[in-house]
Amino acid sequence: LQSGPAVAQMRDSMLEFFKVTDLASVFKNAEAFTPVDAETVPLPESCGRVLAETISADRDLPEFLRATMDGYAVKASATFGASDGSPAYLTVKGTVSMGQTPTFSIAHGEVCRISTGGMLPEGTDSVVMIEHTEMLDDTTIEVYRSVAPGQHVVEVGEDFRRGQVILEAGQYLRPQETGLLAAFGQQSVRVFRRPTIAIISTGDEVVPIDSTPVQGQIRDVNSYSLSGQVLAAGGIPVRYGIVRDNYEALYETCRNALAGSDMILLSGGSSVGVRDFTIDVLTQLPDSRILVHGISISPGKPTILANTQNKAVWGLPGHVVSAMVVFKVVVQPFIEHVAGLSPSQRQAFRIPARLSRNIGSAQGRTDFIRVRLTRDNDEYRAEPILGKSGLLNTMVMADGLIEIDVNTEGLDAGAEVAVIPL
Repeated sequence: LQSGPAVAQMRDSMLEFFKVTDLASVFKNAEAFTPVDAETVPLPESCGRVLAETISADRDLPEFLRATMDGYAVKASATFGASDGSPAYLTVKGTVSMGQTPTFSIAHGEVCRISTGGMLPEGTDSVVMIEHTEMLDDTTIEVYRSVAPGQHVVEVGEDFRRGQVILEAGQYLRPQETGLLAAFGQQSVRVFRRPTIAIISTGDEVVPIDSTPVQGQIRDVNSYSLSGQVLAAGGIPVRYGIVRDNYEALYETCRNALAGSDMILLSGGSSVGVRDFTIDVLTQLPDSRILVHGISISPGKPTILANTQNKAVWGLPGHVVSAMVVFKVVVQPFIEHVAGLSPSQRQAFRIPARLSRNIGSAQGRTDFIRVRLTRDNDEYRAEPILGKSGLLNTMVMADGLIEIDVNTEGLDAGAEVAVIPL
């Protein structure tokens, strides 16, 4: 490897460093990366995955008129006018047990006993709650409340109609979606593979967490905090250890990581410095180009994004708070994209709150402020947690982030804000 020309090229890149990219332009780069391929998994393993196929109902759900209350199946017109003072007297004709198909029909003026979930027999269209009846003898009941057609029953296809799209490709599968698939007898499902995210820590000052740092050294915190964030974003983190400030070592580690992952996070390799080889390495890797070298956000301005062999390679700040904020705000949407999640599903959930105090901001950049949420009567209050980007306690205390727009010079106390949960 020839490091001389590469170093010169790195110096040229440094001159371009502060030509930062705005957030909207950064996100446009996501479409350049191809989502991972799909695989078929057993239904019990699909929860938490992203659906890779659109699924339509192959039958009505339910396929029969089903009771939603314990009581008596009846033709509603037989109960019209029934009241406490003038009950309807109806004849009991049999019982429908759970899971049983009725072998008889019900005539006007007749009812049959039925349990919640039971199939209504022919001739009935509603259910009288057992609480609104009284047995007179083995074959006769009094009904004290009238019912309307369709009352206390689920109609055929009321949940889903045959041919209806029930789940879209790109949808995140929660327990309720896997339950729906079970209702239609899906024993397996096509989902996108979980993207593998390589995590590389860089710097001579970084030591493993089982080491005792001497003055000037720090433990490798970022590998673990970023691994947790990758898991929460639906990826599989793979830690490639600590790489010293050495061009050849970083190049070789990145080359290996590219072969075994779908995205790379380089922690500590985004700042301008004579020992920083990130830009040099990313420039020299085959089929690689720098897309972003600095983002107009705080914290996290010195963030790098490269497209290397159609894989996103990120140079994240070394400070743990900056790295975590950049991941949450910028990197996570890219992971969700390559994981196959549809744009509508990638909309970040935010919690409405009111700011507890004035907070300043500089125009020309988007600021992300750590906040703690407290409950104030019927609304949340967002209390800013101020501190330097290297202070881990500010993230530990934070419940979320608020965004101050690039064209806003701060927010006043009492302003409505949208909190991005952490």
